[in-house]
Amino acid sequence: MTWAKELEELRQREALAEQMGGADKVARQHGRGKMDARARLAALCDEGSFREIGKIAGSAKYDANGDLAHVTPAPFLFGKALINGRPVVATADDFTIRGGAADAGIARKMVQAEMMAHQLKLPIIRMIDGTGGGGSVKTLEQIGATYIPAVPGWGDVVTNLDTVPVVALALGPTAGLGAARTVASHYSIMVKGLSQIFAAGPAVVEGLGEAYKGDAANHEEAKEALGGSAIHTRNGVVDDEVASEAEAFARARHFLSFMPEYVGQPARRSLCTDPVHRKEEALLSLVPRDPKQVYSMRRCMEMVFDTGTVFEIGRHWGRAAITALARLDGWPVCVIASDPSYLGGSWEAKTSEKVERFVRLADQFRLPIVHLVDNPGFMIGREAEMAGTIRYGVNAMNAIYRATVPLASIVLRRAYGIAGSAMSNAERYQYRYCWPSGDWGSLPIAGGLEVAYKSELEAAEDPEALLEEIRARLAKVTSPFRSAERFNVEDIIDPRDTRPLLCEFAGLAWRRLGANP
Repeated sequence: MTWAKELEELRQREALAEQMGGADKVARQHGRGKMDARARLAALCDEGSFREIGKIAGSAKYDANGDLAHVTPAPFLFGKALINGRPVVATADDFTIRGGAADAGIARKMVQAEMMAHQLKLPIIRMIDGTGGGGSVKTLEQIGATYIPAVPGWGDVVTNLDTVPVVALALGPTAGLGAARTVASHYSIMVKGLSQIFAAGPAVVEGLGEAYKGDAANHEEAKEALGGSAIHTRNGVVDDEVASEAEAFARARHFLSFMPEYVGQPARRSLCTDPVHRKEEALLSLVPRDPKQVYSMRRCMEMVFDTGTVFEIGRHWGRAAITALARLDGWPVCVIASDPSYLGGSWEAKTSEKVERFVRLADQFRLPIVHLVDNPGFMIGREAEMAGTIRYGVNAMNAIYRATVPLASIVLRRAYGIAGSAMSNAERYQYRYCWPSGDWGSLPIAGGLEVAYKSELEAAEDPEALLEEIRARLAKVTSPFRSAERFNVEDIIDPRDTRPLLCEFAGLAWRRLGANP
């Protein structure tokens, strides 16, 4: 006697699961320009590495004889897979089954996926498409009662944020719990024109009355206007916007290549073919002599870090600071860099929030920090005060002071005021280098001359001539060499030496973090 009959039923059930919501709904999914859940898993993971768990789970119907007639698969797929040769938990919502709503599935699958990640110390990637939870008014009628909402397994979601890298890809209209699962991550992505995120979708919003409505002409426009990527990658809800699902998968894989598999494991060094002692002549002329002129900090990053390794995160929000992952001599590092082309590099509320989040990410996953500094201060003015800039700025400063990973700063130009003191922790060893273009102080002199010398200028026969004379005197006082001779700054360097010195820092930092060379 064999178990051939049971194995035949198993294959039958697996075949039904692979049909997802049925040929028509799968075709409708493809017609919207969206991949189906199984295709997404195949595209994200290393070829042939995905091993599905709970494949045959779903809602079954039986005929009068008690034999299986049909199975509606659970609208949530998960399993163990490899990404870049390393084990992960990969998950995908199936929008072809009731729009990915969890009330059509088995809640335990989603809970088990989240639990698997932290208990086995595996990164988890969520591909989210639909509500992913809750239910509908129709569901309440079926139950016969309402209830105070609770999310099964949310404690595991929180535990994962503390223990393993979490990546979320919003790959369609994502509302309610689906939206929450997207933002409960360390790195998140939306696809332009394909993804939307909202606490409640347009139909629900419209039902609240005229005050909540937008001007969209149709439902598709309403979704974009309410929660498209142009909104949520500019306000910091989601990190990055991409043009296609394929690009989303590539960026998710790239992000994970910098990360350890779990908190406490050192991230991996990659093979580096970029010479450690490479010195770029263009760095000499990068910072203009005119303090009012801007320059490209991203160009600086390309010249300093290992060629082709800079992976920017959050480009469209908090734009006065660039946050990126990169490598130095193959070692992964987190990079914070001022962007003088936006608000002159002044940190406003959103920039400060972005820096705080990124520093916490670096500290959690034990990645050394490199800070490229050109910061004239926290943003000032009524709008900045209304936004609560000082609170967010101090939160960013506190994160830098709380961080226990090694940090190196390169002061390219300005470091002024409280924001200038937030560039590194002054109560720890200052691993810091300054360029000859350095310009720092408690406040910018250019903006305070007329106030500081008001009485002298008012009494002068030629106020303009006196002002120029004062400027000339102070130009000598503010020379970075005056600071260096008092050891207020540690070293002034030739800008071309920046890469070799930062590669040396990376080696020492990772030695301190316990990584093998």
